[in-house]
Amino acid sequence: MTSETVIIGGGVIGLAIAIELKLRGASVTVLCRDFQAAATHAAAGMLAPDAEKIPNGAMRSLCWRSRALYPDWTRKLEELTSLNTGYRPCGILAPVFEESRGTEEKEEVLSCAPVSPRPALWVPAIDLCPSASEESSAYWLDKEAIHQYQPGLGAEVVGGWWYPEDAQVDNKALAHLLRTAAESVGVKLKDGITVEGFLQQQGQVVGVQTNAGIIRAAHYVLASGAWSNELLPVPVRPRKGQMLSVRIPEFAPELPLKRVLFGQDIYIVPRSDRLVIGATSEDVGFIANNTPEGIQTLLQAAIRLYPQLKHYPIQEFWWGFRPATPDELPILGSSHCQNLTLATGHYRNGILLAPVTAALIADFILEQKSHPLLANFHYSRFQSKPFTSTPMLTHSANFSNGNRPAILPQQPQLPIQDSPLIIAGKTFQSRLMTGTGKYRSIEEMQQSVAASDCQIVTVAVRRVQTKAPGHEGLAEALDWTKIWMLPNTAGCQTAEEAIRVARLGREMAKLLGQEDNNFIKLEVIPDLKYLLPDPIGTLQAAEQLVKEGFAVLPYINADPMLAKRLEEVGCATVMPLASPIGSGQGLKTTANIQIIIENAGVPVVVDAGIGSPSEAAQAMELGADVLLINSAIALSPNPPVMARAMNLATVAGRLAYLAGRMPIKDYASPSSPLTGTITS
Repeated sequence: MTSETVIIGGGVIGLAIAIELKLRGASVTVLCRDFQAAATHAAAGMLAPDAEKIPNGAMRSLCWRSRALYPDWTRKLEELTSLNTGYRPCGILAPVFEESRGTEEKEEVLSCAPVSPRPALWVPAIDLCPSASEESSAYWLDKEAIHQYQPGLGAEVVGGWWYPEDAQVDNKALAHLLRTAAESVGVKLKDGITVEGFLQQQGQVVGVQTNAGIIRAAHYVLASGAWSNELLPVPVRPRKGQMLSVRIPEFAPELPLKRVLFGQDIYIVPRSDRLVIGATSEDVGFIANNTPEGIQTLLQAAIRLYPQLKHYPIQEFWWGFRPATPDELPILGSSHCQNLTLATGHYRNGILLAPVTAALIADFILEQKSHPLLANFHYSRFQSKPFTSTPMLTHSANFSNGNRPAILPQQPQLPIQDSPLIIAGKTFQSRLMTGTGKYRSIEEMQQSVAASDCQIVTVAVRRVQTKAPGHEGLAEALDWTKIWMLPNTAGCQTAEEAIRVARLGREMAKLLGQEDNNFIKLEVIPDLKYLLPDPIGTLQAAEQLVKEGFAVLPYINADPMLAKRLEEVGCATVMPLASPIGSGQGLKTTANIQIIIENAGVPVVVDAGIGSPSEAAQAMELGADVLLINSAIALSPNPPVMARAMNLATVAGRLAYLAGRMPIKDYASPSSPLTGTITS
């Protein structure tokens, strides 16, 4: 199937962009895994840049512009569909308790300081309201005034801020309206479509692999919210939010709530027949469902703020996943591919920012107009400069405990030539690969990689993706113009998981400038105690990844039959283990590794279990083409020195293999012959 633009994600951002593009004449298809799972359905619908105290700068400007667009944007959508969005310019009231009053007043004075005039956006289809207010309107209400303005507040409320320009929209009504509007203007909506990966060639996306086959387009937009990180290594994580609603009784004891209450870690949003209460903020991944603790926390805070709701019947509970970035700002604009645009990571402000995101992205795609605001939200802001506190070591660098052991600067020309190492058509001089895990610090890892003189470094995609301890900033720590990244699927327990993570690893390599890197170290390990690889799952995953153009380097038990089968399906190497991962037991599978080496037509990489340089040399003497060593280096008391020792052992073992071993005899043979000696 071919479309002019394919949008991945059917939430408010994806649908808003789709409608804007279609109204400007583009052909648009939206792919959505589960329309009901979008964060849009789980939100409260507040349009609250002032109440949220969004700091001065590009984000506040973006939010204000989008809020200013809302009246006309929702009116046009309602005209298209004859449906109601529930948009209400009701203002938001932020009550304050005694213990936080001083801080609240001080922060608000600072946040309401005038800002420099904001430049007008040029958008032909939507007026981005250059005449919008240049600073926040906020008014302090003392205790008497706030209780008079909103009866029923808790007795502990001593005052509060009134934000008259903030508003709300019924998020569920908006979601339904956007889907209806998209259908009415001719956007092709495909629900139940799981995008599994991007197909890329020479800096272009040439298609997306889905559960329904390959879908192709001229341009692609990633707008899949909290799930974006499953397709590209962008720093977007799910932040779970639990919510609930209570029904307003027909004969409430007091006047029902008329305006949004934005309290400390709680908000209450009135709708026609209910109050929406939210929301927790939990960094728990995609763990679903409501919890007693989460709901109890919300109810206690809400009742303190508006006590009478404790008598209201509970209507429903729900949860959702906000797409959070490290700085809590969205990722907008161009990507590493010329025809892939990013519109994700909106965190708490997806509904608020839908109109302005749609306008800016449509301009960017159709008009090639990149507004200066977009530069503040480009994904490259997360790609820090390499560490400078610990320079990359060179051959002449010193170790922390003394100079590197002297190596003669001029080696005699040896009467033997070694062929280069070739993996999947790529040539390497070093026969030692290293890893990046288990080090005590990033600096130690940098020093060790440099000391090893390796050219290939393996990186656990999942640990980088989740910013596991020791992996923060890993992508920026090494010079990837000199080191070839070998992404690995560590942590995957099934073939399906490994295939998905492999695709993500390929994208990670591309983001770091290795456009032609299709290498993947394949690990499928369901056994969490012994960490032994699953041969069936490994073979299944290898077959699929080879079909998708990967150079597969599979980690396996030292099984000669499996090694041959993997070679037959097209793997670039085989990687038999010497002994269990991280055990340091050394070569426990020598006989089988020898059989694999003897019969292999691809490079053999001895991986896992090597604990000392003597064992590394022994593995190379067997005829292995490469070694992959991580734990023995990282867990040494002096990793950089051990890395250098492993380098020297690898070279020595290779030279010994090429030179050939002396015959083993059953009897002694004197080093000096007896013939020709002086005798008495």
